[in-house]
Amino acid sequence: MFIDLAQFALYALLVTGAAIVLGKWMALVLDNPAPGPLARIDAVVCRAAGVDPRARQTWVEYALAVLAFNLAGTLVLYAILLTQQWHPWNPQGLPGLSPWLAFNTAISFMTNTNWQAYGGETSLSYFSQMVGLTVQNFVSAGTGIAVGVAVIRGFAGRETNQLGNFWVDLVRSTFWLLLPLAILVGLALVALGVPQNLLAYTPAATLGGADQVIAQGPAAAQIAIKQIGTNGGGFWNANSAHPFENPGAVSNLVEMVAILAIPAGFCFLYGRMVRDARQGRAIFAAMAIVWAAGVGITYAAETVGNPLLAEAVAGEATGMEGKEVRFGIANSVLWAVSTSAASNGSVNAMHDSLTPIGGLVPMFNIMTGEVIFGGVGAGFYGMLSYVILAVFVAGLMVGRTPEYLGKKIEAREIKLALLAFFAMPVGILGGAALAAVVPAALGAVQDPGPHGLSEILYAYASATGNNGSAFAGYGAGSPWHTTAQGLAMMLGRFAAIVPMLAVAGSLAQKRTAAASSGTFPTHGPLFVALVIAVVVILGGLTFFPALALGPLAEQFAMTAGTTFGAN
Repeated sequence: MFIDLAQFALYALLVTGAAIVLGKWMALVLDNPAPGPLARIDAVVCRAAGVDPRARQTWVEYALAVLAFNLAGTLVLYAILLTQQWHPWNPQGLPGLSPWLAFNTAISFMTNTNWQAYGGETSLSYFSQMVGLTVQNFVSAGTGIAVGVAVIRGFAGRETNQLGNFWVDLVRSTFWLLLPLAILVGLALVALGVPQNLLAYTPAATLGGADQVIAQGPAAAQIAIKQIGTNGGGFWNANSAHPFENPGAVSNLVEMVAILAIPAGFCFLYGRMVRDARQGRAIFAAMAIVWAAGVGITYAAETVGNPLLAEAVAGEATGMEGKEVRFGIANSVLWAVSTSAASNGSVNAMHDSLTPIGGLVPMFNIMTGEVIFGGVGAGFYGMLSYVILAVFVAGLMVGRTPEYLGKKIEAREIKLALLAFFAMPVGILGGAALAAVVPAALGAVQDPGPHGLSEILYAYASATGNNGSAFAGYGAGSPWHTTAQGLAMMLGRFAAIVPMLAVAGSLAQKRTAAASSGTFPTHGPLFVALVIAVVVILGGLTFFPALALGPLAEQFAMTAGTTFGAN
């Protein structure tokens, strides 16, 4: 156990250190005014695209630019996937995807979800992986970062209706943040043994004499940005449990740190942009405490394992069921909690094989909107919606109009924050309810009893939360699920972006007032506890009935020795 705790501590220290450094760098390259060389490159790229880099946008103009850019990206990716049989770099001669699978995949990568209803090495050509998916990995992450920065500008702004320029923010986040980090991580992964080539698959004979085809390709570049941009889509179907995608302990650590580095860095960027580092540290503390609690609960559950399975195998330890044996329980738990706290979705173990409580924690992380630490940019503006609600609750407790950063939080901001929050329950509970009763959808469920419900809940939580991980036994490749989950992905992405940009636009126009003796401080331990309580209670009240019928019921059944027959 000591070694496991040491690994948890090392990971926490590395993520915190990376976050502090990246917070400073993001403030330099994303906050206005930019240094001269950056501004000149912004100008060249934007003018090549027909955009005036000096123009500033209101929240409505910013939102329209986000929607238009993402619609265009979706259509281009959809066309690539449908017609991949005609493109170069397809040594295996793979055909184009079906229309509904191409729809699901295009929406998935555009929304930074990277849900995969296909096997990467058996379905997609190198051209589709590089020109289609990897490009979307960059620009979907860049979109999240741009929106996150624009929302922060709204919180920090004074008497203005401008939130910046989406096109400039997208260029800066891609060229000055994501691309350099992807190059560094990609080179590290190549050095650690991850393939990066355009060779045809290699035929081989196994020790048992069977024939095998070993898939390879330009993997390192896609894996680097999938982790840095909290995308999560695997080059291979087994994702980061595949030995080519994650060769060993060092690559495992590098990829795990990459998942949370930018989302955690946003806290320190926020402190710099609002000119009060204490505000950013308070939000970081709230996120870190909930993340640590999730790691502790999941680790305890997985260390104990399943007593029914232990009894079936003569008392042997069962915690390794579903885990990648190279990494063990600790690293599997650390990855599962971190990837679901972010909108990453990559896995190095199978979440479907976690104990009921072990599977509940990643599911709950996603259901909260992945605000601990969330996706790049997306997690932070999601957390700011909870901050607004926490300030509102604090105002009710002290009998004052709620204030944050010297600005009054009024009915308009509260309603918009709640509108952003409601996207998750509508997509998760609504989508899961339909999937549980529609005959065309029920065939996807692999297991009977409460675990079958957990599979449905996790699938629609992952889609609406733009996460992309899955309970692996759930078969979501049917036309019903590829279409329904594609719609859930769009709801989860844009039903949060538009209201939070509206909140930012509203706050940017307000004056700030000096703090008084009656002002509730938003940078101390009491506020940190309040934010945590709002996140946990809102999530609990909203999703507890469904969780009670799924993972909680399964846990009680397991403890009582109850099993369920096969479908």
